[in-house]
Amino acid sequence: MSINLKSVYAFAKEVHQKKSDKVIQYGTAGFRTSYEDLDHVMYRMGLLAVLRSRAKAGQIIGVMITASHNPEVDNGVKLVDPAGEMLEQSWEQIATKLANVPDNDLQSEVETIIREQNIDMTVKAPVYVGMDTRFHSPMLAKAVMNGIMTLRGTPTDFGIVTTPMLHYFVVCGNTSGAYGQPTEEGYYNKLINSFKNLRGSVFENGAYRKKVLFDGANGVGALKMLSFARKLEPCLEVEVLNKNGKINFNCGADFVKVQQKFPLSFEDVNPNVRCVSVDGDADRVVYFYKNDAGDFVLLDGDRIATLLASYLIDLIRKIGINLKLGIVQTAYANGASTDYIVKELKVPVACVPTGVKHLHHKALEYDIGCYFEANGHGTIIFSTPAKTAILNASEDDSLSEESRTAAKKLLSTINLINETVGDAISDMLLVETVLHASGWDLSEWHGQYEDLPNLQLKVKVQDRNVITTTDAERKCVTPAGLQAEIDTLVAQYPRGRAFVRPSGTEDVVRVYAEAASRQDMIKLAYDVAKVTYKLAGGVGDEPQTPKL
Repeated sequence: MSINLKSVYAFAKEVHQKKSDKVIQYGTAGFRTSYEDLDHVMYRMGLLAVLRSRAKAGQIIGVMITASHNPEVDNGVKLVDPAGEMLEQSWEQIATKLANVPDNDLQSEVETIIREQNIDMTVKAPVYVGMDTRFHSPMLAKAVMNGIMTLRGTPTDFGIVTTPMLHYFVVCGNTSGAYGQPTEEGYYNKLINSFKNLRGSVFENGAYRKKVLFDGANGVGALKMLSFARKLEPCLEVEVLNKNGKINFNCGADFVKVQQKFPLSFEDVNPNVRCVSVDGDADRVVYFYKNDAGDFVLLDGDRIATLLASYLIDLIRKIGINLKLGIVQTAYANGASTDYIVKELKVPVACVPTGVKHLHHKALEYDIGCYFEANGHGTIIFSTPAKTAILNASEDDSLSEESRTAAKKLLSTINLINETVGDAISDMLLVETVLHASGWDLSEWHGQYEDLPNLQLKVKVQDRNVITTTDAERKCVTPAGLQAEIDTLVAQYPRGRAFVRPSGTEDVVRVYAEAASRQDMIKLAYDVAKVTYKLAGGVGDEPQTPKL
């Protein structure tokens, strides 16, 4: 295969020029910024996807165009590695450099990557491309395609899909269909068949009712759930709301989690109706409802992790096999959830830095690794030996009927899970399965434990990089003196906990605080925000504690 690398520069100069000196960084969620600044980045990520595929001996690489829970004006792009995981960390630096070099240096930078990574440019390079529903996604996808074809890669355009669907397609393609069929219909069928098998012929049980209201964040999740909903009947009735408006505007999982209030279209929902919300690209999911007093009640990623872990523990106990189950959290996990997992479920908990790539990597250390960020992004991973042990148990005639039945149920549960990445639709169906099996409504689920009041704030700063952290982002290293101030403040409140960390996408510092009472929690959060503003170079108005 002959590739003229001069065409890399020529195409960039003529069609995909770098029009801004704005530096953009590949973070946990890839590149993400205003869509107007992304054309040249998309072209270059098309180039990089081809290089990455060849560096991985011709395995399929994914390119997803999305800005997830960000406002509609934003867009972004991230690469998906062969096993469906996030891009290898060392290549994040390569991506950042490639995205930011001047057009005149683009050809030489590509040549440097080829040389340093020892890439065989004769290897075929298949690349899967997907995008969310933002109006600017199609033109950005075209830039990605141009980059792929410039280096003679082979693109497959899946059009509008959820982020988890693209991850799923990549794994299916790289495993020759062993994980499933790399088509939208194959994705639907795998999840729906597993769900219906677990649900059986009894659609309602105890306090559980089969109707659910679905907040689609006016994004791709709404679009795909409309197709899912028809196929799920009569097992589950899903009414899709927020399906035609402005993406993520006053709706979606991030809005519900951070604002802790009802999204658009849900203000007048009846008490105890089960509601679920996903984000703009459908990789996060949270539940919520209105209680009898008319109050908003949230069931976030922490709650999902504890619910699913309880279910898995029960099945493993019934099978009678020895499997190590662990739960992975971030610093954002509510302290009450951690206490419940350790003291009641008696399951080990690990804490890692924010970002699915960190949680996923840690979860691989267990036979069954369950991870969910508090924002609702997560999944469950089963090791190959664990799957083999469960399969063997399902076929072992020496075991009791109850044990074999539990093993078969666990196998169906595995098929319902998208193990490649957090998948809002897959996770929703899994939660519905567990609630149905338990005969619970959301109030019974919520009754597992009581959350500590918590709050997240943003502090605008001149440069977010002045904040550095350690201990899974729970301790601040720089600027000097900030952690000591935080420790002094936390010590003043019963069950107080707080930390700060830099945003991965904008010049803000994120502040998290929790305490035994709502009043203490608010005071703590704003006190921490004030010292952060003071010591980390805050800009704009200084945070002001609201009147309580």
